[in-house]
Amino acid sequence: MVETRIAPRHRVMKPAKIEYGGVKIACTVRDISITGAALEVTDQFGIPAQFTLSMPEDGLKLPCHIVWRREFRMGVAFD
Repeated sequence: MVETRIAPRHRVMKPAKIEYGGVKIACTVRDISITGAALEVTDQFGIPAQFTLSMPEDGLKLPCHIVWRREFRMGVAFD
């Protein structure tokens, strides 16, 4: 399989939060690069197309938008 992503992704298992409009939803960052990440969530209901990904362990708050969705996973690109 040929890698077609702009930047290589690195596998991680980091706790994070999806933040929007005062709402915070726990998630797990499964892989990450300088351009985006794959997130695992227990439920995608109500998660908007654009939000801030907060990674307190790394001191990061990254605005992003969803580029794909699966049942318990979503891919985001950083804005």
